[in-house]
Amino acid sequence: MRNFFNYIDRPSPIHRMTGASKFVCLLLWSTAAMITYDTRLLALMPVLGLVFFFFAKIRLKDVSFTMGLVGAFLGINLILLYLFSPDHGTEIYGTRHVLFGGGYFVVTAETLFYLLNYVLKFISFIPIVLLFVCTTNPSEFAASLNRIGIPYSIAYAVALALRYIPDIQEDYHEISQAQQARGIELSKKGGVIKRLKGAASILVPLVMSSMARIEVISNAMELRSFGKKRKRTWYMARPFRALDIFAMLFTALLVAAAILLNVLNGSRFYNPFV
Repeated sequence: MRNFFNYIDRPSPIHRMTGASKFVCLLLWSTAAMITYDTRLLALMPVLGLVFFFFAKIRLKDVSFTMGLVGAFLGINLILLYLFSPDHGTEIYGTRHVLFGGGYFVVTAETLFYLLNYVLKFISFIPIVLLFVCTTNPSEFAASLNRIGIPYSIAYAVALALRYIPDIQEDYHEISQAQQARGIELSKKGGVIKRLKGAASILVPLVMSSMARIEVISNAMELRSFGKKRKRTWYMARPFRALDIFAMLFTALLVAAAILLNVLNGSRFYNPFV
């Protein structure tokens, strides 16, 4: 079955970090990627992300399905960005170097450079999100969130949400197999309309099974008096270690570098045309 936002248990340094420290690193990394359009930093961050994938022992084929969906979404975004504003790069960088075309659909070096930065910004952020999800045990993540001051009811809700993702995938796979056994076409052999109708037939039983599972979990938690006490103990709790501190300091330096580059550039955008 295809992996989509699942925890993958592997013996690696990234897995041994606490969930809270990885969450802080994710927030800092995302902040650095969002506040700047400096090509130099945005080109470095995806390379670092691939290095972290290597250390986490997460293979690209483990997340190939998710990366495929992200790539399709990114491609649609790039097409729409160009169609709605072909001259957007000229407005940002203040110069105009026409490469080919004319009229409304002119292609300028500035617009291509802006789209390149957009792609770099996108791919600098997505791998780290996947790395966080694939290397963070939901139970340990909840314990770490509670340790840094987040109420345990909220932390536990986050853990349940992360643990529920593979359950939904498993339910979808089982329902899909059952519907295909009844003659509903969901494979590539059928046309697009047939496959869409077949996928729609999965939705109702998937929602019903999800609601049933939610009711079972909520009843079990209520019977165990969940939420009655102000504090609770955690089986998966772990203290911060040197690697956690180093990782948070490193991502904080990325944010500082992004801010510094914005100041040196005079804006969020690095302009090689002046």
